[in-house]
Amino acid sequence: MEAQHGPSTPGKVTAMQPLPARTAASETLRTIERMLMRGGQSTARRNAWNAVLEDRRRARDRRETEQVMGATTLRSARPT
Repeated sequence: MEAQHGPSTPGKVTAMQPLPARTAASETLRTIERMLMRGGQSTARRNAWNAVLEDRRRARDRRETEQVMGATTLRSARPT
């Protein structure tokens, strides 16, 4: 933005030139994009957290299965 200077007081800002219309439109589009990205980022975070929880659940199930399989193997390996 450039300022217009009055003839009687050099260096003093007396009025500002208006912004071009395309800049206002660009700012509007940027604002909308930021709002949409914010929602997208929230969705991405939620999906990532759900994936972490699901991985933890699978790991717990795997550990429990390994324990059961290990106990079963030990029982069947004992001489009767």
